[in-house]
Amino acid sequence: MNASDILIRNTRIVDPNSSHNGKTCDILIKDDTIVKIGNGLAVENCEVIEADNLHISPGWFDLRANFCDPGNEHREDIESGINAAIRGGFTGVALSPETEPPIDSKADIEYVYTKADGYPVSIFPYGAFSKKLLGQELSEMYDMFQAGAVGFSHGKKAVSNAALMKLALLYTKDFAPPVHVLALNESLAHNGQAHEGENSTLLGLKGIPALAEETQILRDLRLADYAETAVHFMSVSSRQTIDILRSAKNYTADVSIANLFFSDDDLHQYDTNLKTLPPLRSKEDQLALIEALKDGAVQAVTTDHTPVDIENKRCEFDRAAFGMITMESFFGALWSIMEKQLSLEKIIELIALNPRSILQLEIPVIEEGNWAELTLFDPGEEYIFDQSMLESKSVNSPFIGKKLKGRALGIINNGTLVWLS
Repeated sequence: MNASDILIRNTRIVDPNSSHNGKTCDILIKDDTIVKIGNGLAVENCEVIEADNLHISPGWFDLRANFCDPGNEHREDIESGINAAIRGGFTGVALSPETEPPIDSKADIEYVYTKADGYPVSIFPYGAFSKKLLGQELSEMYDMFQAGAVGFSHGKKAVSNAALMKLALLYTKDFAPPVHVLALNESLAHNGQAHEGENSTLLGLKGIPALAEETQILRDLRLADYAETAVHFMSVSSRQTIDILRSAKNYTADVSIANLFFSDDDLHQYDTNLKTLPPLRSKEDQLALIEALKDGAVQAVTTDHTPVDIENKRCEFDRAAFGMITMESFFGALWSIMEKQLSLEKIIELIALNPRSILQLEIPVIEEGNWAELTLFDPGEEYIFDQSMLESKSVNSPFIGKKLKGRALGIINNGTLVWLS
């Protein structure tokens, strides 16, 4: 639906940057612009949106998802990924370069933008900072950035080549946001299936020690200091990592919803949908991540949406692929565990404002005269998440059957309103 002439009635504004934060108002949108915010607005010939307990915020932005396009479109493609993002309440998504072939050239960046053109969700592809994600030589980074790469990442591929990592940090510091890396020492994590601890021993699963993350964090922080730049750590997962980050400078970090909602205590049924990278760690690690979100040691929460086909999940745990889909269930999962920990304003910082800041993107603000990039949601709705709520081509969701609280009701972006309720 075209977003011209929309009146949103009696909605609570959740936007720490807005002068209307915390107020319940009407919002009038014309031609993709917020033209009036007030009470009792009377406008003829417009689409009226209203709902019980309606809240509105700047559009949610996912710092990392994998839409598997090109190469594995049977798992996900740009269109199905965007539909999943809409269901999850996202107006912007940054896409992993870990496709087949990887996104490592100007032509690849242009391919993603062409496929995503015209949709109500804005797509921002990362470029791979090594050719073919092999970790041997730098890719065409400047050309990709000029073509629209939002930044540079190595996907879930470990960067064992410290010299390459140093070059990537040095090369990008003057023209791009800090590079994004998964902190993983491959030699320490070799063939690991789950967090190394009591549960992995009881379950007979080879462990991935937290040490594999911590040693790589220390290395990359030192390399960033040497390059006089910053680095972004993807999906941090251990309490020891958090201790390291609290005394560090020149970094940003995110945590995946999986590591906040689940722990390795949940692995006792050998549910392969819970096999993810980094692995689900201990309850103590989980609590440390929550505290890190509270005090700012970690600045964002991501879906880390990773579709996997049935053949690679419906098998023995040690043969199953890593990854889970989380986009449609994201806010309900996050608010279910964080409602008593953080305010809604802080949640919006973590899922809408900070992700854009990390990527040096303009942040939408709910004020008159600004462009309308908005998420409408109800934080109070409780429901059982079921498979009918999935828009992804894949079904590797461990949230099916879980009781969640909070749901996206719609988005407004790129001149389009999508109302889900």
